[in-house]
Amino acid sequence: MSVAAAPARAASRSTSRSGTMTGFWISVRFILRRNWLRLVIWAAVLAVMIPVVYDSQQQAFPTQAARNAYAQVANTPAVAAMTGLPYAAGSLGGILVIKIWMTLAVALGFASIFLVTHNGRADEESGRTELLRSSAMGRHAYSMANYAVVGGLSVVSGALISLLCLAETLPTAGSLVMGASIAGTGLAFVGIAVICGQLSSTSRGANSLAVAILAVFYFIRAAADLQANGGNVNVISWFSPIGWAQNMRPFGQNTWWPLLALLGLAVAGCALALRIETRRDLGMGILPERRGKARASEFLMHPVGLVLRLQRAPLIGWMVGAVVAGLFFGTVAKAMTTVLEPSNAFAKAFVGESSNMLDGILGVFVLFTAMLAGAFAVQCITGARTEEAEGRLESQLAGALSRSTWLWANVLVSAVGSALMLLLGGYLTGVSSNGAATGSQLAGAAFAYWPAVLLMMGVPLFLQGFAPRLSASLGWAVYGISVVVAMFGGLFSLSESVIAATPYGAVPRLMTENFTALPILVLSAIALALGVLGFWRFSNRDIIPE
Repeated sequence: MSVAAAPARAASRSTSRSGTMTGFWISVRFILRRNWLRLVIWAAVLAVMIPVVYDSQQQAFPTQAARNAYAQVANTPAVAAMTGLPYAAGSLGGILVIKIWMTLAVALGFASIFLVTHNGRADEESGRTELLRSSAMGRHAYSMANYAVVGGLSVVSGALISLLCLAETLPTAGSLVMGASIAGTGLAFVGIAVICGQLSSTSRGANSLAVAILAVFYFIRAAADLQANGGNVNVISWFSPIGWAQNMRPFGQNTWWPLLALLGLAVAGCALALRIETRRDLGMGILPERRGKARASEFLMHPVGLVLRLQRAPLIGWMVGAVVAGLFFGTVAKAMTTVLEPSNAFAKAFVGESSNMLDGILGVFVLFTAMLAGAFAVQCITGARTEEAEGRLESQLAGALSRSTWLWANVLVSAVGSALMLLLGGYLTGVSSNGAATGSQLAGAAFAYWPAVLLMMGVPLFLQGFAPRLSASLGWAVYGISVVVAMFGGLFSLSESVIAATPYGAVPRLMTENFTALPILVLSAIALALGVLGFWRFSNRDIIPE
């Protein structure tokens, strides 16, 4: 027994001498090399939204009277629930906060969660962490490198946001607080994500748990802002890290001390995660895995049933997003017509070819619903690639299940789910629009974007066959370009032909005088061609892991 224990004691002394942080900088370089494109895309996309949104609002609200009118529209429960309290809506900086702060903060929270899990629990699940630790690397080196890299993304993103705010000649204090509040949100969710990675034994479970916590904190913040007394913060807001960051109030009071709470949460979360990592077995989570039934139900044994089970959380999440967005859009549609002047260049780009301002605003809101549906569709199809990359597809295909049947199940869930989102989101926009349109009208207008959504599915489906390792990144890139051009192409002075060349830009807007079905038919044909080619190639190529 003493002989058998000798190597273990020697290894323990060796590890103690080398330290738990040995190999930290090598791990940082390794993680950066694997994730540099993801990091650049996240930072660039988040930061570039500042000049895009700010330039658009300068055109939309060129005078103080226009900004004061917008402040009246913003001072409604719907806006408070979605974007936070409109405490400085009469200034350009305050309008920028209303329009983009919540989106950037929540998006950076998602980025922190997904990247921490991708380099942490997912690597441990796949065996990569065990391979790295088999050398002289310290126990905490790789984890700390992961925390540092993802935390660095938050810091860099916040710095870029502040610099771009300063470049737009916004007040210095507000610009610095703007970037710091968004960066603080990202850091706080790094602390939350690393704990979730220690609790769960799978990357899917870690992501689901962290995203659920983010959603809870968002709704706590929304409930607090709905109950706020004017511009005064409700006490419930302090139970949410998103509320802490929002209460820094950039371009308003410019309060710095909540940043300390956000940093404290990040540091405490990382310290607790390292403590747990010291005591648990590699590959295991603190929470016990829920034991499933001895036999799968008939529902799960069907390919579509299994995909629905795997995509249950994204489907519910995006569906809730469509419902909330539909109710919000319908509530503020009429109020927006009192803010935008039809003679304004921004308003003309906003309205497009619609006969009046209200139709143009509803058309943009319907387009946004279609973009949500497209995001779900792309996520669902790229999820199929995840099953292949992580090695779970081979076990499914070992039985009687064919490749085409498996892929078709993923396509069916994506297509039907996105169609339901379009119909539901459009219908609720019409119902809540106070007579501006009927639910059936806007449901039909939203469903007209389904061919564009199918084309968004067709791109990653085609790449799933011909370039599987690039299917997720290129699929999201095509989606992002189409969204930006369709939504902001007019503001960028792009020609109508360029805008119409993108999937979302090709679909005629709501209630335009020259509506034609030809673009919809063309989009459908292209989507079908991409899908057929993707199916054919996938059925004939080798299974390719990550």
